[in-house]
Amino acid sequence: MSVLAVKQLSFDYPGHRALDKVSFELEKGSITALIGPNGAGKTTLLRCLAALMTPFAGTIHLGDLDVLAHPRLAHKKMGYLSDFFGLYDKLSAADCLRYIAKAHGLEHIEQRIQTTAEQVGISPYLNQGSTQLSRGQRQRLAIAQAIIHQPEFLLLDEPASGLDPEARANLADLFKSLQAQGMTLLVSSHILNELDAYADNMLILRQGWILEHKRIKHSAEQQQQKQQRLQLELTNADPVPQALIDYLHSQANVSQIEIEGAMLRFDFDGDKTGQQALLKQLMLADFPICALAAIETDLQNLYLQTIQGQNDA
Repeated sequence: MSVLAVKQLSFDYPGHRALDKVSFELEKGSITALIGPNGAGKTTLLRCLAALMTPFAGTIHLGDLDVLAHPRLAHKKMGYLSDFFGLYDKLSAADCLRYIAKAHGLEHIEQRIQTTAEQVGISPYLNQGSTQLSRGQRQRLAIAQAIIHQPEFLLLDEPASGLDPEARANLADLFKSLQAQGMTLLVSSHILNELDAYADNMLILRQGWILEHKRIKHSAEQQQQKQQRLQLELTNADPVPQALIDYLHSQANVSQIEIEGAMLRFDFDGDKTGQQALLKQLMLADFPICALAAIETDLQNLYLQTIQGQNDA
């Protein structure tokens, strides 16, 4: 079930098309990594989705709501954290949240402040001035401002910019917590390792158009069923036994065999039980097996592979 549907979205700056017929959908409860080089159009896309800029053409629907036709209604259902988020320096953390809550016309404001502060982990700092907070605490306060009205859809532009590794890890835990509460997130960042910690979808934007949009992580049940790339390590490679290669070729659920030194890599169509059975047969045949493991592909490698594939095309 999609929570956001974007169709043929185009945006022009003077003499430059920043978005060119961009179309995609986001599943409810997903976290999508929006990635691409500088100037790809990521921030422009986020601002259009947040109804802060009007595109030249195209439509944006948040559920059944036409975002461009009803931006004020859309703002009640979405939260937006810009790259250069704003906090009032002379207000306390609680006052910053109080101001945003009143701007949204919320009821039970004090309860909302406490609940949201607990969500993002800034309850101990509510009475401190925003300038007294650390960079990570200010970032959490800004996120709290973006979600105090409990939106169903959250847009974040470079949320980990300037944070130390510990703060980034805490931010990843926060995003997964928001996802568990039913929120859908679209997160733009250049820090791919950080995105890899929580994103389950990848949306690559390049020169204003969608280069790739796909799921990169699956549920535990799906992971049991999907085809995997496996790596078979030998105790030596002098040479790789031809009988071993022939045996793998004879297996219906094995394909795309590659040999590199003492490693054999191949696609395996089956679950972990099937992998166990394959390993058992290889050991019984007395092949010089050292280890068998799945090859995990991270977000950075997926991105680079996609870009390389596009450059080679």
